Amino acid sequence: MAIRRIGEEERLSGAVVQGGLVYLAGQVADDSSLDTEGQTADILAQIDALLAEAGTDKSRLLSVTVVLRDITEAPAMNRAWDRWLDPRAKPARMTIEAKLVDPAWRVEVTGIAALPEDAAR
Repeated sequence: MAIRRIGEEERLSGAVVQGGLVYLAGQVADDSSLDTEGQTADILAQIDALLAEAGTDKSRLLSVTVVLRDITEAPAMNRAWDRWLDPRAKPARMTIEAKLVDPAWRVEVTGIAALPEDAAR
């Protein structure tokens, strides 16, 4: 099967499509001056755009990993997440705390989504 790369940058692709799946790179906020809730909302909008370009949407997310710089910011992240989430299509999700490459980043999100059956062929 062919491999399609979306949003290629110097070191990575924003997403890679292969075998009926979309693999998202770790997404970080375009505006790192935002608080955790704002950065999360920014990231989720980026994920929507990447999934749309791949031919799918958030209702087909299978798995998501959220990395927080400070785990005590989980409630702020969850406020943005809950506004964005399709309650009929909740992915498996893990939230962890870790140091991020840029200290201004508060959140990084990655995930895997399925393509619709007709798009996966």
